[in-house]
Amino acid sequence: MMAVQMADLGSFIEDNKIGSISKNALRGLRSLTHLSLANNHLEVLPRFLFRGLDTLTHVDLRGNPFQCDCRVLGLLQWMASVNASVGSGACAGPAALAGKQLQHLEPTSFKCRSAELTWFQRIEDPALSVEAFSYQGAAHVVLAQPFVGRCLILVWDYSLQRFRPEEEVSAPSVVSCKPLVLGPRLFVLCARLWGGSQMWGRAGPELRLAPLQALGPGRLLRPNDAELLWLDGQPCFLVADASKAGTTTLLCRQGAGFYPRQSLHAWRRDTDAEALQLDGRPHLLLASASQRPVLFQWRGGRFERRTDIPEAEGVYAARHFHAAGQVFLCLTRFIGDSMVMRWDGAMFRPLQHLPSRGAHVFQPLLIAKDQLAILGSDFAFSQVFRLEPEKGLLEPLQELGPPALLSPRAFAHVALAGKRFLFAACFKGPTQIYQHHELDLSA
Repeated sequence: MMAVQMADLGSFIEDNKIGSISKNALRGLRSLTHLSLANNHLEVLPRFLFRGLDTLTHVDLRGNPFQCDCRVLGLLQWMASVNASVGSGACAGPAALAGKQLQHLEPTSFKCRSAELTWFQRIEDPALSVEAFSYQGAAHVVLAQPFVGRCLILVWDYSLQRFRPEEEVSAPSVVSCKPLVLGPRLFVLCARLWGGSQMWGRAGPELRLAPLQALGPGRLLRPNDAELLWLDGQPCFLVADASKAGTTTLLCRQGAGFYPRQSLHAWRRDTDAEALQLDGRPHLLLASASQRPVLFQWRGGRFERRTDIPEAEGVYAARHFHAAGQVFLCLTRFIGDSMVMRWDGAMFRPLQHLPSRGAHVFQPLLIAKDQLAILGSDFAFSQVFRLEPEKGLLEPLQELGPPALLSPRAFAHVALAGKRFLFAACFKGPTQIYQHHELDLSA
């Protein structure tokens, strides 16, 4: 039986075999000045056990086998914030901290925040690309769905708390749907394998999307990717062409339409394009089936070849992200290891290799405070990695699924209504939507 001594200003619950204590055990003792929980079997204390006990001057916690993991963080933060004299005792575990005094632990050294992606919704019909954009103050998502021949635009339904279709654009054999918002105007580039690529648009939110023009006839024979970039204050699209006879083409706005401004990388069968800023200048990275990725820089109104990327043979696609003032590349390989590279001011240098058999996409996304990178696979569960700032490396966070992603090709992040979502466009199955949750491991 627990022996408890109570006084008007003190509570002594010591030398017992108490293994746990309720978070409400001290509620209402607002005049308490002395508290002893010494010499018990307490491994953790409830996070807000001492809330409201502002009169405490002496607390004795010695002789308890505290487990100094994330569950002790609340106690450490409380100890650092009060004027009371605290006899805190020592850690019993984990092994790396056994015997260390609690008052010598630094709360900031505990990494007690994590994240999780849980399944939320599916959108029927396979898709090759997914893009998020904001139009008229509302979040939108557009999917390129080649087998049903359309670009499907989705919005959030606040009544149903789900994503629902808003509009679709007829686009047989589409591989990429790239949106551009200019005030009330919305443009959607539809890159298509057959029948020619097209630009669709509408002048205002009350109108429907309508075809505006054919794009790059005779140049874009087998587009594989499209990117939006701004050059000298003007919007442009770069369409990577994977055919031997076609050519990767830069299309820039001129008058009411978008017209070819430059052909790049002829005969190289480009599979992917990525626009990025380096040294304050626009750059373009092209991946192709015939050579290592090539980096171009914008100079004098056109892209000029700067260098290729060493040690990067067999790269299918490239995506970049920024962290701690540095620029990183995620390079996708279908065969062999995918790679992370870091810009050193003159060249991208290898930083990390990740096994990636059957990968077509290795996409970085910043969701809330988490810099994630998702490695999609045709043959295994897709892997989510998170950048560890102290190490500067990607560490495994979780697998996506169930349900398993069937040949994922693109990912996109959407934030709305206080929620955060990840879209996964899949070539052999429906688009899957996951919700991002922040986890407090100290709770």
